[in-house]
Amino acid sequence: MHVYVLAEHAGSEAGRELSPITGELITAARDLGVVSVVVVGKPGVAEHLAPELARLGAAQVIDASTEDYEERLITPEVDALQALGAANPAPIVIAATVTGNEIAGRLGARLGAGVLANVTGIETNKAGHHEIFGGSYTTTAVAGGETPIFTLRPGSVKAQPQEAAGELAPMPLPAKTDRDVTVKGFTPKARADRPELTTASTVVSGGRGVGSEEGYSDYVEKLADVLGAATGSTRDIVDLGWAAPETQIGQTGATVSPDLYIALGISGAIQHTSGMQTSGTIVAVNQERDEPIFAIADIGVVADIEDFVPELIKALENRR
Repeated sequence: MHVYVLAEHAGSEAGRELSPITGELITAARDLGVVSVVVVGKPGVAEHLAPELARLGAAQVIDASTEDYEERLITPEVDALQALGAANPAPIVIAATVTGNEIAGRLGARLGAGVLANVTGIETNKAGHHEIFGGSYTTTAVAGGETPIFTLRPGSVKAQPQEAAGELAPMPLPAKTDRDVTVKGFTPKARADRPELTTASTVVSGGRGVGSEEGYSDYVEKLADVLGAATGSTRDIVDLGWAAPETQIGQTGATVSPDLYIALGISGAIQHTSGMQTSGTIVAVNQERDEPIFAIADIGVVADIEDFVPELIKALENRR
């Protein structure tokens, strides 16, 4: 038995790096069989990433390359996985990102395969787990066909590297056709100085209790900078424009499981806690002692954020 994993990578061609989710995908897929990681990109990218993929557990690294990769959207990944799935059927595991879910949908249509999107775990019998009703229940479903497709929610599985051969296997892709969307220009988003949210060991998150966009900056972001942490938020303050959409944690956002999670002004609605309740140590700061967040917190602080957080920041800075 074997399984295909679509590698997530980013950066310039000279400094291409694997996204942390790739290690999670390989770990989740390992129970399905021998892992073949598919790297879709320009020639040379797979060779550059192969040593790291071998360290993570890739027995084989499939070099699905094409010179015009940067001029196309979605189709190179779909073409590569379709060719592999049709020639040698096996389960396919993809990251549950916006792009990954679209790739899975198109691939399912082409292969006539079942798709389980946004799973939080995969079993040896090709079943996938979903968390529903804000994480209150876990359901199990099985995708039909010889090439069941799974998209794994980032942060739901902890990467466990396991050295493997990482043998390179070339797979040149055809050039684009008239049906392909052509990319005329691309400006990558500037990378933040803070750690990646889904893989950070410490996360400082804010809710309505921070009071305003300025409050989010003064309390959440400043505390995160002192701790070297990632920043998170609840959906309501993202909707209000106080925090960026990529910081959203919960049922409709990211799933995180850091060693330390600090919740500032967060009530603890299930829509949010479903995305962070597996954190190692949870510290909650809220002026309302009856908020649900205290039920899952390891340390609870009943205090006004405007008074408490600046003093905490000062104390941490003095200990540097």
